[in-house]
Amino acid sequence: MHNIIGIDIGGTKCSVTFGEYSDKGDIQIVDKLAFPTEVQLGAQYTLDKIIKYIEYGMEKNSIKLNSLKGIGISCGGPLDSRKGIIMSPPNLIGWDNIHIVELLEETFGVKTRLQNDANACALAEWKFGAAKGYRNVIFLTFGTGMGAGLILDGRLYSGTNDMAGEVGHIRLSEIGPVGYGKSGSFEGFCSGGGIAQLARIKVLERLQAGESVAFCKSLDMLDGLNAKIVGDAAEAGDELAKEIYRISGHFLGTGISILIDILNPEIIVIGSIYARSEGLLSESAREVVIRECISYSRNVCKIVPAGLGEQLGDYAALAVAVDEQD
Repeated sequence: MHNIIGIDIGGTKCSVTFGEYSDKGDIQIVDKLAFPTEVQLGAQYTLDKIIKYIEYGMEKNSIKLNSLKGIGISCGGPLDSRKGIIMSPPNLIGWDNIHIVELLEETFGVKTRLQNDANACALAEWKFGAAKGYRNVIFLTFGTGMGAGLILDGRLYSGTNDMAGEVGHIRLSEIGPVGYGKSGSFEGFCSGGGIAQLARIKVLERLQAGESVAFCKSLDMLDGLNAKIVGDAAEAGDELAKEIYRISGHFLGTGISILIDILNPEIIVIGSIYARSEGLLSESAREVVIRECISYSRNVCKIVPAGLGEQLGDYAALAVAVDEQD
């Protein structure tokens, strides 16, 4: 077994995961340390903390530096994976032109790799999760935002400058919730923020018509609506909440249909909100896919929730550590 480390950098929290990886491709999580990102304190503060947590975790788990085979970093883009540079992600204010791979390689003397979070999750589900054994895979985040990681012909495809898979920017309707800076976008309809926007619109219609809404009883509660509140209400049988999720599912099916027709994947794996609320989204999505897709492509493609569950982010960073593609 080889010792590896995965670093997951987010706008609110970071984590350092310690794992073991076998020559057969098996992986095991040994330990995980997490801490707030505290963006307001600057990038260097968090970078120093990452290094300290790596050193502490190695000592805690009796990992010798000469046994460490790789470090993987998963972070929101934009970034340059080839040069190992984080370039001003919107959720990491002040992280401008951060040469994080160079920093960690100089500090620990270990091969270090960087990928955006959607690509990292695609690698994880492909190597260890629901897409293991497939050659043509699309992973959709469906979380805070909507992005895709693409495995094509058995290789991660990141495009000319790491911008492949930005499917959230595709406009699916002339009007609709705003996501990725565009009304009616894939991200607008299929993300946590998008579902919240849909909910506010639908609830406002009901409240202004003098009707009651069980999960939002007054206008003062509108700003507090989120995908979880609506999802919980839908699971409990609330018809308006179920309608909101059906709308999101409809546009999920629209976006998926475009991807199936263009890329002809074997499997589409969907994370986060879809993985938790498949029953609320899948039927309306499937109806659109059946109607819109080329049958030859549709019939060879599975659509499934992420297999790694709530640990996907941990496995994602570790998957980057063991990814040996150039």
